[in-house]
Amino acid sequence: MKFFVLSGSHRAEAQSLKVANYIKAALLKEHPGAEVFLYSLSGNPLPLWDEASGGAPDGIWDPISRELKAAAALVVVTPEWSGMATPGVKNFLLNCTADEIGHKPGLIVTVSASRGGSYPVAELRMSGTKNNRLAWIPEHVIVQHAEANLNAPDGTDGLTKEDATIRQRLQYALRVLAEYGRALQGVRASSVIDHKTFRSGM
Repeated sequence: MKFFVLSGSHRAEAQSLKVANYIKAALLKEHPGAEVFLYSLSGNPLPLWDEASGGAPDGIWDPISRELKAAAALVVVTPEWSGMATPGVKNFLLNCTADEIGHKPGLIVTVSASRGGSYPVAELRMSGTKNNRLAWIPEHVIVQHAEANLNAPDGTDGLTKEDATIRQRLQYALRVLAEYGRALQGVRASSVIDHKTFRSGM
């Protein structure tokens, strides 16, 4: 199985990228033989989507598109900025098409420097998937106090209760995501899916 992990912070030194790298390592450990492609917006923002251009230039987007099409499941990691997901994450989802991520499961992971992180979950569940048909799974993970957590390797003695809990939730959510990835392969392969007739969600 192949996973696509998006690190959605634009900052050059991003806690979200640390979290995304932890997730990549956890997926590879949990699923021997799996592939994980990590794409980071840290210091690497995509051009803004607009209807006239149709999205990011082919030279930039085509390699990303190939990885999205090959993936069976996605993880989207975003910090909470002023109670919102980052503009880069929303822009990324605008660029995605149903042919790339339609009816594939997605896991939301949000990152907060303090006790936040819930607002981007609600925002992403409400918007960003109408036309690309990404299917968020019911589970999500909020990494709070990000600077203090997910720093030591797994199995390290002396982890704080919060750090251990975040790791357990991530492990569980990633296992659920993989099961959805296997289950939705049949949906995508069925004759029911018709993105040509129904290009846009309602």
